[in-house]
Amino acid sequence: MLLNVLLISGGLHLVALLVLGGITVVKFIIPDEAQFEEPPALEEVEPPKQVKIEIKQQAAPQQTSMQNLRMKQVGNITVANVDVDLPTMDQSFTVSAGLGGFGGGSLLGGTRGSIGIGMSDVSIFGLKSRAERILFAVDASKTMLTDEKGGLNSYRVIKDEITTMVANLSAGTLFNVVFFDDGKTSFFKPNLVPAGVEVSQELIRWITPINRDVRQLGLPGGQRLPLTAMPGNPMQEAIPTSLHWSSQENAYLTQLFIEQSVDAIFWISASHEGFQRLFRPTTAKEQADWDRRVASSEYQRALAAFNEEYPQAMEKAKRLLADENAQRQKRGQPPRIFDGGNLVRNMGVRMNNPHPGNPPKYYYEAREVRDYFRDLKRKIEEARTGRPPSINVVLFLAGDEVFSDAQKKTLDDYVRFFGGNSRVIRGLDEIKSAASAKDSIN
Repeated sequence: MLLNVLLISGGLHLVALLVLGGITVVKFIIPDEAQFEEPPALEEVEPPKQVKIEIKQQAAPQQTSMQNLRMKQVGNITVANVDVDLPTMDQSFTVSAGLGGFGGGSLLGGTRGSIGIGMSDVSIFGLKSRAERILFAVDASKTMLTDEKGGLNSYRVIKDEITTMVANLSAGTLFNVVFFDDGKTSFFKPNLVPAGVEVSQELIRWITPINRDVRQLGLPGGQRLPLTAMPGNPMQEAIPTSLHWSSQENAYLTQLFIEQSVDAIFWISASHEGFQRLFRPTTAKEQADWDRRVASSEYQRALAAFNEEYPQAMEKAKRLLADENAQRQKRGQPPRIFDGGNLVRNMGVRMNNPHPGNPPKYYYEAREVRDYFRDLKRKIEEARTGRPPSINVVLFLAGDEVFSDAQKKTLDDYVRFFGGNSRVIRGLDEIKSAASAKDSIN
């Protein structure tokens, strides 16, 4: 029985093995007949035409000689006189700029701000300031050229000081130079210009002929420019009427220089006592009184006698001057230069019949002049939303020239009023040693 069971079990396992093995061979061992898809038809495309490119051999670059290389200053890039109005961010706004010019044309035309790009340290004969819009003003009158002050040699030192300082200004600093004589002015440029090498050389060429030769002194091409900042004001109208007087000329130049729209003014002069009384127009009554005086027989007789004698006195004065200059030439000295006045009086020629007199003068007092300039400063501040320029005065005197404590006080009061400083220099030796522009580095 056990054997039969074992035989039956073995047979069943054999049958199952044969069945399963056949299935495996049929499914995995015998592969299906491979099937291939027909490839897509290929479209024939005509090849592009042959293009021939000729490549030329480039010549080797030439080497630039180091000797031909030059460095050129790029310093005339400036942002000047920029008016910046910053509204709220939801508003539109603009930025405008201008340079200012003669007669105050731009002084009251808009506000002016500064962003400090062209700031320079300035030093003229020891007077120092820091500014980006500068005016250098120099007296060209004969009073600056007398023997006691060193003559033409001293004046050459002054011109060198100005040109040296301009050459040392920072790129972007704006400047101008003006010479003045008897109310006439000669400006280097119509407007402020940026400092730089080329303009410095141009300034030297322009400034060299001024008071270089005794045969041509002063400012032959000078102009008397109008004052415009205070229209309708009677004192503005009166200031330019008698510019041969130093006090009148100083008031005129003060306003004219302020109207150039600058930050700092350096003023070199032979005469400056600050705020002084100024001539005012005569009233109708005052003029009538003078007309009666001139019409009197006494005045007319004296005037006729003077007019008869004066030509003879003038000829005598000219002979004396010619003799003196001949002696000076033998000693190697330049001709004598007077600081103004009449030749007859300068040469000490006495007349038997003096002039009977000129019309009397009437004045605005010094306090009235100061009040006028205070109003001018206020108007500038309102128009420009900034401070008026500082004014610094170098007073050039002879070694023994009288300059009293009272005169010094009025000059000090003047420069303090304009936020500046002053210095008195005497003679050639002192003006040489006082030169300080060469030490300014920007």
